[in-house]
Amino acid sequence: MAVSGFLFLAWRLFEIITLIPIMGMLAWFVHQYVHANLLTPAYILVLFIVSVIALAWAIFTTIDYLRARHDALFVAFFDLAIVGALIAGVYYLRGIAGQNCTTGNAGASNGGVYINVNTNKTCAMLKASFALAIIDILAFFVTFLLALLVHRNHRNDDRVVVKREYRSSNSNSRGAHRSRSRDHRSSRDYDNRPSGGSRRSHQSNSRRQYYV
Repeated sequence: MAVSGFLFLAWRLFEIITLIPIMGMLAWFVHQYVHANLLTPAYILVLFIVSVIALAWAIFTTIDYLRARHDALFVAFFDLAIVGALIAGVYYLRGIAGQNCTTGNAGASNGGVYINVNTNKTCAMLKASFALAIIDILAFFVTFLLALLVHRNHRNDDRVVVKREYRSSNSNSRGAHRSRSRDHRSSRDYDNRPSGGSRRSHQSNSRRQYYV
């Protein structure tokens, strides 16, 4: 395996690891809205759909890498399309970037100091999805470049296979032609060979002509 192929698989595994939390957290929001018979907001639904497609694509190209490397150009353009889709999802969710998901206060009581920290679960999950989506934008752009490099390294593989098959077919045809020519020669020699009965009749005729 070339260095480009190893790096491609390594980045693919990283993308899978970062996409699973995005899909899981956004799936929880979708379930809550569906359970309440409410429409899921676009800023959640867009990134959720994109994360599902990107995760399925990353898993498929990782498992079937031996076939995907021969279609590396298609893989590269699909990765670039996922980059654009993730940018759209991040754009819809951009409002969460300025939100403060944690509030806390500190005080003293009975000679001690206490700190009270409250975290908004919904805000924290959306902000984590937003940050991971930005990371995946960079990751899929890297795999786009690596897929182009894999295509450059393996674009001559199909030509070599065809050339080898062509040579093997030529050698088989030559062998068949030689075997047919040998069979034809042997059959021709067999047909031209005089038979024993004709020799005997010829000798008997010559003897009869001598005594007469």
